Amino acid sequence: MAVIDAPQRRDKARIRRNFDGAADNYEQVAVLQQVVGERLLERLEAIKLKPERILDLGSGTGRLSRLLSGRYQTARILQLDLAFNMLIKSRENNRFADRQQQLCADAENLPLADNSVEFAFSNLTFQWVSELDKAFAETYRTLRPAGLLLFSTFGPASLMELRNSWAAVDDYVHVNTFTDMHDVGDALVRAGFAEPVMETETFTLVYDSGQALMRELKMLGAGNVNAGRRRSVTGKGKLQAMLREYESRYRKDGLPATFEAVYGHAWVPETKQGRPEVLETGVHRLAFRPRGTT
Repeated sequence: MAVIDAPQRRDKARIRRNFDGAADNYEQVAVLQQVVGERLLERLEAIKLKPERILDLGSGTGRLSRLLSGRYQTARILQLDLAFNMLIKSRENNRFADRQQQLCADAENLPLADNSVEFAFSNLTFQWVSELDKAFAETYRTLRPAGLLLFSTFGPASLMELRNSWAAVDDYVHVNTFTDMHDVGDALVRAGFAEPVMETETFTLVYDSGQALMRELKMLGAGNVNAGRRRSVTGKGKLQAMLREYESRYRKDGLPATFEAVYGHAWVPETKQGRPEVLETGVHRLAFRPRGTT
């Protein structure tokens, strides 16, 4: 019997390595991520917002930062990502480079000053944090009173077919775990946010084989980073047994893979209350200032 230690705890070093390795080809394979990000941006149509400073939390290769720059043409955008190579990729051929800055940092320990941004945007990043409460508390701290957090993440139905197929083979955590929409909303409230609005949308992608799905997850940098994962190499026999299970359970005009997108937004109250200190030793906060100032 495998011992599963805190399955929500993420291996940050592994996350960084995975996404650093995926940076060069990420935009070519991240089709679902782009669709979810664009649907997230559509929600801004109904929100009156004129931010001067925007935090793109988990900005990746900067595609959505570029779209935000096109929408808010006087705003400065700080792209923040754990993977350095993603930020380097973002700097290539970026026509909005004069209004964008990059910072390699962790969403659970933001090296930013209190009340330094008006709008925090995050597409499919919060599923990679170990402590969602901590990440939301840090985002709340950096936002000004009446500031907005708009984000997406993955819900627990994501990759359920792959998870169920592995569960028939052994007790290790082979697939990343995800947080339920209601628990995400509760975490927003605990962090101090007001008026949280949560929605879900389900996507089903179809693959020729289980190997094709796993290969795409690897290319995206979305491999298993849970604490309860098997530390040694999974044997070929168990992999083949999982693939046979996947085929027997789900094959119908291809193999389906479910992804549950969770969308949320919430506001910082105009009379903002302070939050508990969550910064770890060795992390230094920086004010987010326009270029040319001190």
